[in-house]
Amino acid sequence: MRAKYHYQLEMKVRDYECDLQGIVNNSVYQNYLEHARHEFLLSVGVDFADLFSRGIAAVVARVELAYKNSLKSGDRFVVRLRAEQQGVKYIFHQDVYRLPDEKLCLKGTITSTSLINGRLAVSDEIVQALNNLPYI
Repeated sequence: MRAKYHYQLEMKVRDYECDLQGIVNNSVYQNYLEHARHEFLLSVGVDFADLFSRGIAAVVARVELAYKNSLKSGDRFVVRLRAEQQGVKYIFHQDVYRLPDEKLCLKGTITSTSLINGRLAVSDEIVQALNNLPYI
């Protein structure tokens, strides 16, 4: 049974993202996850540049990745995301699935937080955006 998600973004592997073994380099997956988080947040009305201009910096505090299967050049895949708030933390559970076979390639948990005028604090804008998200 597939977990419930709040957002998904389809992408395609580009040649230059692969290493000598012909598979996506491990570090590239973090780019995929970050792009999906940014697109998700934009879709719920959170713009990083706008936040930053008002003294609010959203920052990654911890990254946990479990590599399951490799993606190769030309593969289509989808990043699925579920978000939650825990105190001053915003937790993003992100999974990468190869398409069209839905093979799980990566499970990730990204923990982020916010600094308001340089101090650790909860961003009301981010909290409001994460409240009552519909599942897809």
